[in-house]
Amino acid sequence: MNDSWTTTPVTADLLRGALELERTEHGVLPHRLPAWARAQCPGGQLDLPEAQPSGVRLALRTRATAIELDTLRTVVVYEGAPRRPEGVYDLLVDGELADQAHVTGGNELVLDMASGTAAETRPGPVGTVRFTGLPDRVKDVEIWLPQHEITEVVGLRTDAPVEPARADRRVWLHHGSSISHGSNAASPSTTWPGRAATLGGVDLINLGFGGNALLDPFTARAMRDTPADLISVKIGINLVGGDLMRLRAFTPAVHGFLDTIREGHPTAPLLVVSPTLCPIHEDTPGPGAFDLDALSAGELRFRATGDPAEVAAGKLTLNVIRDELARIVRQRAADDPNLHHLDGRELYGEADHAELPLPDALHPDAAAHRRIGERFAELAFAGPFAG
Repeated sequence: MNDSWTTTPVTADLLRGALELERTEHGVLPHRLPAWARAQCPGGQLDLPEAQPSGVRLALRTRATAIELDTLRTVVVYEGAPRRPEGVYDLLVDGELADQAHVTGGNELVLDMASGTAAETRPGPVGTVRFTGLPDRVKDVEIWLPQHEITEVVGLRTDAPVEPARADRRVWLHHGSSISHGSNAASPSTTWPGRAATLGGVDLINLGFGGNALLDPFTARAMRDTPADLISVKIGINLVGGDLMRLRAFTPAVHGFLDTIREGHPTAPLLVVSPTLCPIHEDTPGPGAFDLDALSAGELRFRATGDPAEVAAGKLTLNVIRDELARIVRQRAADDPNLHHLDGRELYGEADHAELPLPDALHPDAAAHRRIGERFAELAFAGPFAG
């Protein structure tokens, strides 16, 4: 380490996109849900994705030309499945992607594919990510943390002092599934919400939780209590894939979720987004499952296991959810002019699937993430989020 460098404690005013910081023996761990909310759904199914820092970034104003960031990552390894690509740190200078890097070391959390439970934890050391050659002028610098690696921030060193970046942009609060979380995206700032936020010139708080866009009341209350100028909720794929409720329960749950958000944000633009195209679940209910034949060949793919005939009894499909969300928004918009609806197939539809098919039959790839983000920016920030 260069002794002339400045060491700066990482505090909440230097981090964007987290709702809470937990002090650990190593440093700080960003959380995307507060502790009271996490306590209402204990266990790995939510604990893991909410601690993965999708959209969380250091936001600095500095003339530093070199930055070192010490982190302790926790990488998830699924037994019997291909290993995920290494997490990426994106460095943005004045809003433009300037560099990318990886970090070494860290812990490995081995999960059993069948049960989703932890089979083993392998400890590892703290690593360091370095960026050099930054422009020698005062600038805004963001370091986006890897969206699918739990990341404890241990230390920050720079060759010039840093202060928090200006907080003068509108805040966009978004909730969604693993697609919003950034599964299969190339890097944290190119998840579709990350890309849309950059194009829209807003500060993102991404509450996209892999497997956990389930209309949980605690998520709605966390959104209610989080200051925001623009709000969106993307609802559908996890409810179908998890086969968690029927239409009778779905409709009042959506109303309750929106009611709770409105308690804290009575007039903010609120955009309800229905599912993007996913052929396996368009007309076939869940539950979703791993395709074991593909897994035996070393590929990760998903399939739908429900019976389309059960839709008549209230089972959910993506088309059922799209129709009901559109109806709910029309009903509520009569008294709520700031409530809007977006059909997810406008972000990724049939033509997009023909060109950029879902590699695992469920999640968009990196190119599709960028396209969805660009479409959202065009449709939302020039529409209901204009201003």
